[in-house]
Amino acid sequence: MKLIIANKNYSTWSLRGWLVLRSFDIDFEEVDLELFTDAFYAEIDKHSGAGKVPVLVDGDVAVWDSLAICEYVNEQYLNGKGWPEDVAQRAKARALSAEMHSGFTALRGEMPMNIRSHRNVSPSEACLKDIARIDAIWTEQMAQFGDKGGWLFGGFSIADVMYAPVALRFLTYGVSVSADAQRYMNKVLDDAAMKQWIEESKLNTVVVPQGEAGEEITG
Repeated sequence: MKLIIANKNYSTWSLRGWLVLRSFDIDFEEVDLELFTDAFYAEIDKHSGAGKVPVLVDGDVAVWDSLAICEYVNEQYLNGKGWPEDVAQRAKARALSAEMHSGFTALRGEMPMNIRSHRNVSPSEACLKDIARIDAIWTEQMAQFGDKGGWLFGGFSIADVMYAPVALRFLTYGVSVSADAQRYMNKVLDDAAMKQWIEESKLNTVVVPQGEAGEEITG
């Protein structure tokens, strides 16, 4: 099995594909491409017409899109353990994951992931609304599961995979959240797999202009 990803400093979707495999201790080969290069598109085109990362290649099966990868891994390798066991909580976890997958476009556009930098932006009202919604989700889940493992649904799940890159965005742009949301954010940032990704993101010093929003904070 191999996972095709791109620059770890910037690529949130790559992080999601990588995190589901790494967190559930599934062996895989990592193929790290440089974003927006001829080699990038040539490799991706071998497996997907979407032209985006991540792409999971498992034998004759190619799966693109991070949420689809999570579902494939859950079915084929986790015996369903990627989602909460309880039916109602599983449904909610899927809904929250889908909300992240398809929404929060203002946050994505105005605060791209840029792990190695601390930056200042002036968020729009739409971006502030996205932040408030994420804060509310994290706070609500911590009220129920904060003392039952500390992840969104107690134990680590695909829902945490989907929201993990947001913690890195909030760190980069100095986003303030409520106490319970900060508790979850700290949980994410202190996770061993996340720490590994963060350290490895520093090894690639290529600057992608599309990911350099706002102004860098120095000093």
